[in-house]
Amino acid sequence: MAKIAYILLCHKDPDAIIQQAERLTAAGDYMAIHFDANADADHHARIRAALADNPNVTFAAKRVKCGWGEWSLVQATLNAVDAALEAYPRATHFYMLSGDCMAIKSAEYTHAYLDENDADFIEVFDYFQSNWIKTGMKEERLIYRHYFNERKNKALFYGALGLQQKLGLKRQLPQDIEIRIGSQWWCLRRQTVEKVLAFIRERRDVIRFFSTTWIPDETFFQTIVPHLIPDTEIRSRTLTFLMFTDYGMPVTFYNDHYDMLLNQDYLFARKISPAALELKRRLGLLYSASDVSFTISAEGPALFKFLTGQGRIGRRFATRFWEAESTLGRERELMVIVCKKWHVAKRLLDRMRQRTNLPSVEYLFNEENTPLPDLGGIQTSLEKRTRHRRALMRMLFDYYETDRMIVCMDPSNFELLQDFAADRSVTRVLEVDCSFTDDDLKGHAMRVGLAGEQTAAETFDRLLPTIRNDMLFESDRLRDAGFEHYARIRQHSDPAENAHALAAFLSVPQSTALDIATSEDLFSD
Repeated sequence: MAKIAYILLCHKDPDAIIQQAERLTAAGDYMAIHFDANADADHHARIRAALADNPNVTFAAKRVKCGWGEWSLVQATLNAVDAALEAYPRATHFYMLSGDCMAIKSAEYTHAYLDENDADFIEVFDYFQSNWIKTGMKEERLIYRHYFNERKNKALFYGALGLQQKLGLKRQLPQDIEIRIGSQWWCLRRQTVEKVLAFIRERRDVIRFFSTTWIPDETFFQTIVPHLIPDTEIRSRTLTFLMFTDYGMPVTFYNDHYDMLLNQDYLFARKISPAALELKRRLGLLYSASDVSFTISAEGPALFKFLTGQGRIGRRFATRFWEAESTLGRERELMVIVCKKWHVAKRLLDRMRQRTNLPSVEYLFNEENTPLPDLGGIQTSLEKRTRHRRALMRMLFDYYETDRMIVCMDPSNFELLQDFAADRSVTRVLEVDCSFTDDDLKGHAMRVGLAGEQTAAETFDRLLPTIRNDMLFESDRLRDAGFEHYARIRQHSDPAENAHALAAFLSVPQSTALDIATSEDLFSD
């Protein structure tokens, strides 16, 4: 019967490591732990103390400071493998794990699976012909020497690479072995592990080569194993279920992935979220269970590909609560007051609210502190409001239980206006054309950060004509846009003329519109 020595590389979460070791060794298997020398020494001491009385747990004799993409990860693995080989002569298989891995089958199923499949499970794809590397460097990983960590010393890493490229310092690959690549999460038979260690004791040149390659944990064992073991005894796959995004990042599993994980044709899964406590509890109970029947559907990768594909074309796994509808609603009217003088628009909005009792919101796409109800977080920033503008407006309609609403916008929000005008709802636009003195323009320049209290008069002399022209451009753009329901009131127009535009905008009687148009100090500064 198979007896597994788990090779666990870890660097955090000591409580989870202790639980993982106790859970896996309770079924009669073994574990060799390498705890990163960079990690908290107190955490390492806690793990050793908690597992000191467990004869099925051992530790790497020498801890290595590990860095992502470095040879140190391979060296840490070799140190743990050495410890397991010496401590557990009855171990038949050596299975690589990380602290984020958990079993997704029972121990009973796992042992039976390895008994029935006398082979080494390790991905061994041709380095140059396969499409295993999706992004980033490929040939450069091997033909140049890498002495710096790309994540810790980016400038040194790429500086050294660039210098080697400039000087033509390419190196030859080992002539008698073919470079392979694959997942670092392998399961090897004891005789294979012993052959690998014997090989590297004899071939120090191979160690020297891989110790200066980039990300050698994806190439070292993957290259050496098929050099020593017949292809018929190798299954080019991992027994650990893991998926990667298009950006090369591992997919994380959460509580609601339990059933999906059990259906995959794998023994372990990576990576389990630290927050998925319920998932960890259920998987922990599963490993020690007996007579569990598993239905293998293996739909995980295809399902993930489909769902992420939906996201790329604008349809998510499931619609967020604010995205259940992407339209405001065919029966609704959004009335937008567009005005560069915000205080004038707010005064006009207040008069409209008093006379029509319509719900209204001030410059919600321009002022961060615009009073808004709690809409589940979508209202918390200008960026969110703008990004989810239709959803935000729909939620405001629902919140106020209305089909008609007034809001204020700056003329610079032209793209927003176009988007709302293209919606199934009715969008009415009222431009408020105000006169601007030079002092008005100076105040605007300071409000938007174009000038300050100490800005020189000569600077304003050059700046004000540009600002005035920009405001004229925004007004012309509104009138030329061809909005179906567009109206305009002007500061110096007759109140009766403005009332006609207000009546069309609000769909109110002329008398009500005239009452608003003749409001005292409507355009005052």
